Amino acid sequence: MMELAILKQTGEDTGRKVTLSEEIFSVEPNDHAIYLDVKQYLANKRQGTHKSKERAEISGSTKKIKKQKGTGGARAGSIKSPVFRGGGRVFGPKPRDYSFKLNKKLKQLARKSALSYKAKDNSLVILEDLVFDAPRTKDYIKLLSNLSLSDKKTLLVVGENNQNVYLSSRNLQKAKVRNVNDLNTYELLDADSLVFCEGALSKLETLLSK
Repeated sequence: MMELAILKQTGEDTGRKVTLSEEIFSVEPNDHAIYLDVKQYLANKRQGTHKSKERAEISGSTKKIKKQKGTGGARAGSIKSPVFRGGGRVFGPKPRDYSFKLNKKLKQLARKSALSYKAKDNSLVILEDLVFDAPRTKDYIKLLSNLSLSDKKTLLVVGENNQNVYLSSRNLQKAKVRNVNDLNTYELLDADSLVFCEGALSKLETLLSK
């Protein structure tokens, strides 16, 4: 059983603790599930708009460029042949969709595995629910400084959409804010430290226990 202190925005201890669910933060990590989920995330981000022209799509004359025999060289029927400079490409890339589907339980296992790795590495911080009156980047920088996370890549997980918090972090290269419903394995592993708002933890348990 793993307990963590709940911190204030100032970095001080609130005096309260939260018990992390063993079904989420203490599972036996499945590296292959993580690999597949990360692979799907990166594949889904690919545009797949690459395209090269084949010989049928090249503009140019179809006239036979030299006689069939007697030249001492190989026969050539068209200037658009792939063997000539400016000709079409053989088996070139075509627009395609790289996305693929994964089983929902496998994706849940991948996220649990990533969270278990972070818990094992003591890379979790539990924060009381944030309230920003207005979007200010300097307020978010101060928050990270209070938590001693200024020089680390962080992922802040909120329970509900908080536009002010999101906008405050948007200009910071190493800081990301995600709703608990939008968590993905890639970003969980990419962050050096995970900062969970108190209200996001209960929603996470509900989300990953379905």
